[in-house]
Amino acid sequence: MQTFIHYLLHLGFPLVIALLFFRKEWKKVYVIFLLTMLVDLDHVVASPIFQANRCSIGFHPLHSFYAIAGYVILLFFRKPFNILGIGLLLHMSTDLTDCLIMFNKCPECYIEAPAYEVLIFISDLIIIP
Repeated sequence: MQTFIHYLLHLGFPLVIALLFFRKEWKKVYVIFLLTMLVDLDHVVASPIFQANRCSIGFHPLHSFYAIAGYVILLFFRKPFNILGIGLLLHMSTDLTDCLIMFNKCPECYIEAPAYEVLIFISDLIIIP
């Protein structure tokens, strides 16, 4: 179920956002949203490159808290930069959702994760059964 949610949020939710808020140019916006997934290229600098239970937020350079702050700043620029910012923040939100799902299953597994405090904070805000 986690994989389904992950890819639905990566592929489906950006499509909904493009259709709802960029009706006239939804195809162009959706392609830009899809291109923001290239941010995952920063995974190649990790060792190992893929680890099933790793939380990307705060771990990879383009998933760092500084990078995320930069993505927020992009929202205040003109097109296409604000669209890039939206797409990158949607990507980070999806990855954070993935981290929360994994954290809910095994909180002690993420004590060393850079996003541990964020996961605790969000988990305290929402009740995850």
